[in-house]
Amino acid sequence: MTHIQLSIFLENKKGRLYDVCSFLGKQGINIRALTVAESDNFGVLRIVVKDPHHAAVVLKENGFVVHETEVVAVEVDDKPGGLSKVLEAISKHNINVEYMYGFVEPAIKKAMMIFRFDDPAKAVNALKEDKVRVVSKKDLGDL
Repeated sequence: MTHIQLSIFLENKKGRLYDVCSFLGKQGINIRALTVAESDNFGVLRIVVKDPHHAAVVLKENGFVVHETEVVAVEVDDKPGGLSKVLEAISKHNINVEYMYGFVEPAIKKAMMIFRFDDPAKAVNALKEDKVRVVSKKDLGDL
């Protein structure tokens, strides 16, 4: 089970992150997970939303540069060593983690990690084989 992540390229100047978040909010689009990476001139806002294709269309129609990427959401035990169990499953199947980011979901006492793998389908199979819960689109959208 993979998800589509939106990467939104923003000029590195005050207010651009607000512009995107405000715009999405006005469109009724809820951000489920996000991270921001920056360089001198540009930043990349990576987000996971319930309906990424709709969000991408409305962002592009309003002048934002958007790229869609396949990612995997994984449930991680929120305790010491929880993440290492996930990474062990990935490592023993020789899968590369390109990047990841996460958040804690107190209601279920778990952490959620968003992974960009070099081979998402292989990663999903490896995780399931090792009894690591890969989060469905419905479950991520319902958090």
